[in-house]
Amino acid sequence: MANISKKPKLLLSDSERIFLQNKANSKTSLYREVQRAKTLLFYEQNEPIKKISVLTNISRESIYKYVEKALSFGVVEALKDTEHSPKKPVITDDSKLWVVNLACTKPKDHGYAAEIWSYETLAKHTRKYAQEAGHSCLEKAVKATIYRILNDNKIKPHKITYYLEKRDEQFEEKMNEVLMVYKEVELQNSGKADIPIITVYIDEKPGVQAIKNIAPDLPPVPGKHSTIGRDYEYKRLGTLSILASLDLHTGQVIALVENQHRSIEFIKLLKLLDENYPKNDKIRIILDNHSSHKSKETMKYLSEHPNRFVYVFTPKHGSWLNLIETLFGKMARTFLKQIRVSSKEELKNRILQSIDEINAEPVVHRWKKFSN
Repeated sequence: MANISKKPKLLLSDSERIFLQNKANSKTSLYREVQRAKTLLFYEQNEPIKKISVLTNISRESIYKYVEKALSFGVVEALKDTEHSPKKPVITDDSKLWVVNLACTKPKDHGYAAEIWSYETLAKHTRKYAQEAGHSCLEKAVKATIYRILNDNKIKPHKITYYLEKRDEQFEEKMNEVLMVYKEVELQNSGKADIPIITVYIDEKPGVQAIKNIAPDLPPVPGKHSTIGRDYEYKRLGTLSILASLDLHTGQVIALVENQHRSIEFIKLLKLLDENYPKNDKIRIILDNHSSHKSKETMKYLSEHPNRFVYVFTPKHGSWLNLIETLFGKMARTFLKQIRVSSKEELKNRILQSIDEINAEPVVHRWKKFSN
């Protein structure tokens, strides 16, 4: 009969048949072993080779190879891969080092538009210039080849790990000054020290986006959909900046919402502080090194109000010292989250309304390292 193998029949013992059936039905064995077990079972049942090939998706040549191994060495060995003697590495150490050195450069250094390498781009570049660089063994290098070379050397040129360069030579000095202020405030608030000064923290949250819905939101409907329905499309109306002062003694917030953050707006906030606190009190301001805080216009205003304000600057890249960031973080997580407005004016009014809500139930922000 056509398609019936002329090779000897495969005679299986009961234990061998059970072994192959368990392997063929296994969910944890290697896929290739499962397929080979099925092949041998079909062959033992005198199924035509063509049909076995269709059922197992294995080529005729491979089927004959597995059957021959089973006839020669038994079914257990037939499921295993044939051991090969190790070959001498084709890619030399010098060529691998060349790839590593190449990965330590940037694509733009070689005329590409990309900022960082991808394995595909690096493989293409390697193939293109391998012969010219004296590394002909890499002329057919593919992504997997490049990956293995770089992985062995723990190089990942497709990833970026950020670090912080120390740019402020007085970082520790400024940090300690800020922490000392926090300690003084802690003592003041606990009644353990009588220091005649009010301490506030000033910072800005720029780029608050005014976003308008194109279609109205749909409320949740019991039995139909449990969430608010919102159209994917929206319109950007512009951005606003929040300039805020946080009183470290009372938790009260004084804030402005403006289109820009310049010296004019910062001086406007200083005037609000001046109006809010008793005239004989000194106002100590912790703030960052933004240009508006030290501009000519700001210095002129401060000179017109001598002994009223005291600056304490945070070090560059010292945002983690910034207590007011906890306030801005709360805003981002609450009323600003998913906010939609019809105009920038509405956004401004809702931000100011949220400030009123915060001041109705103020929270004194503390530097946690001092907390017991």
